[in-house]
Amino acid sequence: MSKPMNIALIAHDRKKEEMVNFVIAYETVFEHHNLYATGTTGTRIMENTKLSVHRFMSGPLGGDQQIGALVATNEMDFIIFLRDPLMAQPHEPDIIALLRLCDVQGIPVATNIATAEILVKALDRGDFAWRELKDKYKPGVDG
Repeated sequence: MSKPMNIALIAHDRKKEEMVNFVIAYETVFEHHNLYATGTTGTRIMENTKLSVHRFMSGPLGGDQQIGALVATNEMDFIIFLRDPLMAQPHEPDIIALLRLCDVQGIPVATNIATAEILVKALDRGDFAWRELKDKYKPGVDG
């Protein structure tokens, strides 16, 4: 097994139950990794599993930006962000900024359960070794 990955779990209100059920289904995969989540999502996951989750503030209060800071400093390996496309979010600029940072840093992000499952199955197979190579060969400021 490769080194533990840093994984962020974020879910909008109407997607929290789906996230909890997903994490329960893949708890044996997630237990080998470092989990981060926005406030209520992290609490709900810990209440329903044996997993430890580092919780940030709720998304609207800055949690998305806190996770974004880890993305910007290359400390996050992938994100599962179950977004609710049918409900306007008051912190939409923060969400767009987080997704933009993932694109800039080349961080995989799943915004629905189908893509999340693909990422987690790849994680379970060890397909994220590219992160180690990316870090090893990351060009420096001088070259």
